Formats: sequence, structure tokens, C-alpha cells
Amino acid sequence: LPPDWAKKARSLFVLPLFGRPAVSEKMKFNTAISALLVGYCAAFAPGPAGSKARETLLYMADGGIEPFRIGTRGSPLALAQAYETRRRLQAEFPELNEDGALEICVMKTQGDMILDKSLMELGGKGLFTKELDTALLANEVDICVHSMKDVPTWLPEGTILPCNLPREDTNDAFIYKDGSVKSIEELPDHSVIGTASLRRQSQLMAKNPTLKCVNFRGNVQTRLRKLDDGVVDATLLAIAGLKRMDMDDCATAVLDWDEMLPAVAQGAIGIQCRSDDERSLKYITALSDPDTKACVDCERAFLEALDGNCKTPIAGQARIVDGRIQFRGLIAMPDGSLKYETESEGAVEDATEIGRKAGEKLKAEAGENFFEMMVEMSPQQVIGQLTK
Repeated sequence: LPPDWAKKARSLFVLPLFGRPAVSEKMKFNTAISALLVGYCAAFAPGPAGSKARETLLYMADGGIEPFRIGTRGSPLALAQAYETRRRLQAEFPELNEDGALEICVMKTQGDMILDKSLMELGGKGLFTKELDTALLANEVDICVHSMKDVPTWLPEGTILPCNLPREDTNDAFIYKDGSVKSIEELPDHSVIGTASLRRQSQLMAKNPTLKCVNFRGNVQTRLRKLDDGVVDATLLAIAGLKRMDMDDCATAVLDWDEMLPAVAQGAIGIQCRSDDERSLKYITALSDPDTKACVDCERAFLEALDGNCKTPIAGQARIVDGRIQFRGLIAMPDGSLKYETESEGAVEDATEIGRKAGEKLKAEAGENFFEMMVEMSPQQVIGQLTK
């Protein structure tokens, strides 16, 4: 599909009939188009064992082409990222343009299947990667494409993550139900905000303690549909995901770091492979963006130093300005009543060390009691009322 396929479709089929759509109409349109994208991608995804498509690929493999298998989740955003990876591979390596040379392998993870519980109730990070890890180690796929903010700071033995594609905008998008409220500060008291993120919840409630945050999970299209149906007044999503699906016009506003500090590794795509797979390493290391890799390594070192989990609101972002890396980090209580912040700067080659020291600094300032309280709190205490 061309990069501007959604906008072209809207101009061809929607605008001539109805004029410029309202915010809610655009959400419905984008949801419908994204559903078509899933169908489009599914048409090229590997079929069940014994299917004609699978037989063709196996026949080609026997004939000399060994397909390079890309593992991914099946959400529209995950598929968009997998197809972006495929595009970059084909642009860099001409042999991967041959028929049957690349194969997209779609699989469901536990995090995709259980949507009526918060991530912290389900066990936190790794919920969107475990099944992909298993397939990679079993040699069912050659690489796995991840949203980096979903990847735990530890990787299964025998795997590495040496590649980060060039990063998208890392900020959060604020989306109000009818677009009339343009910022967090303008939200009326007692507004209901849909978010499964404790990071977002803590920063929202620090600005306005009357706000009510409810569990809000599912893919981007599901969340926008719930917003359009009036389940909540507003929600926040990573603008990177909206941009990758050409849905960023759904955003009421894009929040800067002072308004909402993003999650560690937000907006970054990571590619994982087996540590001894020279073929995969050759392909994916050629795609890695050094600046993105340095910033993501810095942020993940910060998270690892804090031993962060889904019960602890943690935000961390790094960027390179004038050849130096700048980092900002935050930890907070889920209700926003207490938070600790840090900023640091240094040489790009020291990115990991800068992140680690920032994490150790905040951990010392907060004290052991702070983290013990997080562990002892029940999911209901942390996230509040759950909304299915």
C-alpha cells in the first residue's frame, strides 16, 4: 500500500459524500480502514499448515530460496511495523525482493488475548513478547519485530536485540471525545480518562487529582471506538503508533515532555534474533539507526537500574542534541501525590552509563519504602476501577 493510502481513500470516498468528517467520524473511518489493512495483511500472512500459500513457500525453499521469516503480533500497529521492517530489508538487500524470500509470521500473545484485565494484574512486561521469544528459540521465525516499550530489560538466553529502526516521534497524543478540550489542563474536574498506563495516570493525577483513570486496553482502533462510544471522556496514545497507521489526525493535541513525559523506548521499533544466527544478524544490523539505539539503550539502562515493573509509574526519555545525549527520568506514586525527577547529559558513547546512573540516583532518593509500597499495593488500589 502507498504511504498515503488512508488519506487518498478518505478523499476519494468520504469527503465527496459527506464533506470534511468530524473528529468522531474520522475515528470511525480510520477504524474501518485499519480493519481493511488487517485483512490485507492477513492475505499475505502465512496460512495454516497444508495451505496452498504455505506449500508454495516450502516448494520455493526446496528450490533454493530459504524464506526469511519475520515474527510479529497481529494487531494493526504490529503489522504496520512488520511491513515497515520488510520494506527496509528489501530496500537494503535486493535478494529479499525475490518471490518467497520474505515471510510474515503472525502470532497472538497473552497480552493480545486477555483484554479485561490491567497489565499489572497479568504480570507486567513480557506479555507481548513471550510467544514471540518461544517461536524464535524454536527456529519457527528468524527475527521478531517489537515495539520497544513492550520489551523487558532482560532477554531470553540465546537471543539478542541489536537493531533499532529510526525512531518516530516519541510523545503522547491527547485525544478528547469531541476535540473541544485541547489540553490536560483544560479537562473538567472528574473527567474519566481511559488508560492502562500507570505512567500516564500518575502524571495526569498530579495535574488534577479529581480525574478518574479507568483500565482501557485493546488495539488503537478498539480504544478509539470506545472513546467514540462515550465510555470515557479522553484517552492518551503514543503519537508514533498513530503516525505509523496514518491516523495521527485523530489526535486533539501532541503533548511535550513537560506535559507528559513518555515511556521508556516509546516510539522505537526493535528487532530481535538468535545470538548465533549470522544470517539474521547480517540483515538486521544493517538497518539499525545509531542515534535511536543510543537513546533506547540509555532509557532501558535507567529502567533496569530501577528494576521497574508495571506497578511502578516510570517515564524516561533521551535525545541527542548538538552531539550530546540528554536524558530526563521520572518515577511517581500511581495517584501522582509523590514523584522524583532527574535530568542528566553526557557523551553519546556513555549513553548506557548515563541511564544507569540516573536510575540509581532516583532509586536512592525515593528509598526502599517507596518501591516496597508499590509491590504491596493491589491492582485495584493502583489502577482504580476497571472498565472492560
